[in-house]
Amino acid sequence: MAEKDKLHTGELYLPDDGEILVYQTACLDRLYEYNMTRPTEGEKRAALLKEMFAEIGDGCYIEPPFHANFGGAHCHFGKKLYANFNLTLVDDTHIYVGDNTMFAPNVVVATAGHPLEPSLRNDGYQYNMPVHIGKNCWIGAGVLIMPGVTIGDNVVIGAGSVVTKDLPSGVLAFGVPCKVQREIGEHDREFYFKDRRIPQQLRDRYGI
Repeated sequence: MAEKDKLHTGELYLPDDGEILVYQTACLDRLYEYNMTRPTEGEKRAALLKEMFAEIGDGCYIEPPFHANFGGAHCHFGKKLYANFNLTLVDDTHIYVGDNTMFAPNVVVATAGHPLEPSLRNDGYQYNMPVHIGKNCWIGAGVLIMPGVTIGDNVVIGAGSVVTKDLPSGVLAFGVPCKVQREIGEHDREFYFKDRRIPQQLRDRYGI
């Protein structure tokens, strides 16, 4: 099996393989072009994202600078995603993100890992495990999401967290390592920050 064919199988492979590097470099050229766009070039940015990503829905916005090992080529984004500055996707294999999810600044989503055995690591071996993030999630500033993690829908992850294990839907989670703190529920339908209440007109509008 060619090394490039192992990108998505979870097997150990050598990422400096010539075929992989040619493919990766072409992806990174498009990423460079995206990061060099001006703030006034919104239509160009949207068109480039359609070229760069495996899948990307309408209404997505990624604030440059944006970093990705394969320029988004293995990323599957739903609709209306927003990513603030310095989103880093180690997209050596697939990353799936649902509709309406938001990334705060400096979030890292990693799919690549290296063996703990140093002799294998010295020769450059790597493996990749996919990451799944649900819809309507808010990933706080500086969050690190590790290979193979699955995050459910409607999850909020606090700033600076390191997510090493799966998270169920509908929870607030934070910490190093990241742990579920509580479910998102009745309290959050009344208050949006500490003792600040959601205005009644908004509660009526959204049926909360």
